[in-house]
Amino acid sequence: MSKIKIMTVFGTRPEASKMGPLIKVLKQSPEVDAIVAVTAQHREQLDQTLDIFGIKPDYDLNIMKPRQTLADITSYALKGIEEIINGAKPDLVLVHGDTTTTFAASLAAHYCKTKLGHVEAGLRTYDKFQPFPEEMNRRLTSALADLHFAPTSKSKENLIKENISAQTIYVTGNTAIDCLRTTLEEGYTFSRDSLNRLDPKKKLIVMTAHRRENLGAPLENICRAAKRFIQRYPDTLLVYAVHLNPAVRETVYPILEGTDRIVLTDPLDLKDMHNLMNKSHFVLTDSGGLQEEVPSMGKPVLVLRNVTERPEAVEAGTVALAGVSEENVLNACIELMENSEKYNRMAQAKNPYGDGYASERILEAVLSDAKVWQSK
Repeated sequence: MSKIKIMTVFGTRPEASKMGPLIKVLKQSPEVDAIVAVTAQHREQLDQTLDIFGIKPDYDLNIMKPRQTLADITSYALKGIEEIINGAKPDLVLVHGDTTTTFAASLAAHYCKTKLGHVEAGLRTYDKFQPFPEEMNRRLTSALADLHFAPTSKSKENLIKENISAQTIYVTGNTAIDCLRTTLEEGYTFSRDSLNRLDPKKKLIVMTAHRRENLGAPLENICRAAKRFIQRYPDTLLVYAVHLNPAVRETVYPILEGTDRIVLTDPLDLKDMHNLMNKSHFVLTDSGGLQEEVPSMGKPVLVLRNVTERPEAVEAGTVALAGVSEENVLNACIELMENSEKYNRMAQAKNPYGDGYASERILEAVLSDAKVWQSK
């Protein structure tokens, strides 16, 4: 079989953290010519993650602009990626997950009549506004993709219900778990002294919240609940890695800044974040990826949303939906603090997202598929 040229395209830190292990596996394969294109939908956070994996993009669109809109990202990425594909002429384009970069790259591959593979395919809420715009980015990408790498059997079932051929779907696990093999370290020293000085005698709660559908009143509710919770339990402290989006920071800082035992910090690099969560008592988040990663660390996750496209985690008991009302979030935190049976059940539940070798399975599937179309 002749070498196949595979181009990975991504633009945000979460994508980079999940594509990083796959890119490493692709580059190690003698049967693959692996090239990397980034949009830099997120710039600084993306670069930090690329450095961790030692990835130097072959193409960098650098599209990030202050207060960029979804239309800005889509249009800049679509045009730029189309030009890259026409120039590089890959045999296969691989995209990940649900970002605007993912959808734009998928559409560009379609316009260029280039084979498309979707990593982390088949996640659904079937509510087009939750998560927004990610739910529709996923569905539209699925409609355009030729190969679908589903993390779980439930994701595969979702795709089959949408009349996608089972022969094009591969259940691989999630590359988020692969990433932890690179980032978690015993005796880790953080890059920020403030994290190294955290009181080890207190129960650490780690928090992220930044999703578009939570901006405004929901995020205000979440912050007030977090503040009340920490004030209620003197043996706790909370570290909130606050997204750089001004709409997030303009809500978070007026409510939480200056509160005793609450540390507000800029977004952490991937290794700092993973190792911080690994030291936590539990995690509060509206992130999708953290719902997959944190259970492998044996930590419960309270999801700051009303719905999740990762129902396997809820069913497995590794995460629980806390909603976005102040009282619901507060009560969910209180229950984890005071109900040791529930805490232990969540902490010990088996992560449904795989064993950390999804990247190898994706490579195997790609090579198997390539043998078929190269023989024609």
